[in-house]
Amino acid sequence: MRTTVHETAIIDEGASIGNGCRIWHWVHICGGAQIGRNCSFGQNVFIGNKVVIGNNVKIQNNVSVYDNITIGDDVFCGPSMVFTNVYNPRSAVSRKDEYRNTVVEDGVTFGANSTIVCGITIGRHAFIGAGCVVNRDVKDFSLLVGNNGLQIGWMSLLGEQLNLPLAGDSSTTCRHTGQKYFLRDGHVSLQ
Repeated sequence: MRTTVHETAIIDEGASIGNGCRIWHWVHICGGAQIGRNCSFGQNVFIGNKVVIGNNVKIQNNVSVYDNITIGDDVFCGPSMVFTNVYNPRSAVSRKDEYRNTVVEDGVTFGANSTIVCGITIGRHAFIGAGCVVNRDVKDFSLLVGNNGLQIGWMSLLGEQLNLPLAGDSSTTCRHTGQKYFLRDGHVSLQ
């Protein structure tokens, strides 16, 4: 499948874009960006120079992915969610040499209008609720909500909340897939 680019999109020379991508209205992809296969970029998306995006990533309308952000495979970025790359910005102070790296691991979902403060790692298959503000590392399979990024549970690969406590040792089976999840030492893993 070949990549589709809307006539209003701007793709700077040097950008690496995999096969099967869909690039919609008024998208701007800078020349240093590295993008995998089968990605979708909604209207008004910006992708910076020092950005790496994996395969099958969906970035909805009005999202900017700034320099020093790495996004794994199968990530969903909801409408108008926000990444940052400077921790303490001031208009009068240039901090381009202080960008902090943000890593988004495979399978993460970001709800609409969520905000990710730079310099953290979002673990595999985490689910960040709409409007959530995240300013610290996130564990694999975590479910976070609210403007303080409160973890309220765990999510399955399918995007269903798991019947697991936040702490202790426990296990559960996904009712849709039959996959078994284990909670040990504050971390969830698959069988």
